[in-house]
Amino acid sequence: MEAVSVKKSSSFWKIFIQQRYLYLMSIPFVLWAFVFQYVPIWGWTMAFQKFKPGKSFSEQKWVGLDNFKELFSDDKFYQVMRNTLAMSLLGLTFGFVVPILFAVLLNEIRGSIFKRTVQTVSYLPHFVSWVVVAGIVTKMLSIDDGVINNLLVHLHLIDAPINFMAKGKYFWGIVTVSDIWKEMGWNAIIYLAAITGIDPELYEASKVDGAGRIRQIWNITLPGIRSTIAVLFIMNIGHLISIGFEKQMLLSNNLLTDYSEVLDLYALKYGLAMGRYSFGTTINIFGSVVSVILVFLANGILKKTTKESIM
Repeated sequence: MEAVSVKKSSSFWKIFIQQRYLYLMSIPFVLWAFVFQYVPIWGWTMAFQKFKPGKSFSEQKWVGLDNFKELFSDDKFYQVMRNTLAMSLLGLTFGFVVPILFAVLLNEIRGSIFKRTVQTVSYLPHFVSWVVVAGIVTKMLSIDDGVINNLLVHLHLIDAPINFMAKGKYFWGIVTVSDIWKEMGWNAIIYLAAITGIDPELYEASKVDGAGRIRQIWNITLPGIRSTIAVLFIMNIGHLISIGFEKQMLLSNNLLTDYSEVLDLYALKYGLAMGRYSFGTTINIFGSVVSVILVFLANGILKKTTKESIM
């Protein structure tokens, strides 16, 4: 055993010396991650205190799990969780699948000029601020000459314009479609990169065997990017709870509050904005812990079923 240990140790130092410049280059990023990602975890202690700004750590009053009890006894929390999970699952179902389909279809385009044009146009919305996107969406859905209402009336699908931005039942769908439109092209980049890594000889061999375009996509393209899909799916699962609040806040109004508030917005409004720092920290701890659990569960399930994992 000692001989094996010594051999592994010498092998490690041999590799370390050979790749010493790569290790040196990684030091700034390791320090950045430590300072900005791990050191702030110390702030989680606020969730177990009745935190008062201006007091030192030793002067803070410890309350144990009282903040967690308050969180789980708040009816608003469960409404917020409903909204968060609903929009997350819609985004995971459609927002995750659509870029894959878009990348596959884009890869099938043979005209290089047209292909580059479509790629460029699809990427552009990613660089548009959500403030601008929210304004565009609101204007398009307006009952006063909104493009969507005018089109639906013209096609005789509805008799009168619908006030989409005043009915909560439409809000989740509006957020999902807006997010897909904004991020579809950008999210497809990594799938297009993975597709280019597939051996072209596989397609040539399939043509000899008489496989059509659909059969090639099903048997070559999709299996060729399966590992990429699996890794990104696991990472997306980790964001089911922490989906941000920017698009929900900008697209919402007073009539849609019951459907638009998500966990991060709940932490902002009922935690930080009200000076309840301990309560806001409690909400964020809940989201972080649930996200980690979901990542491990998704990784374990996919590892057993597809043999793909990130750990």
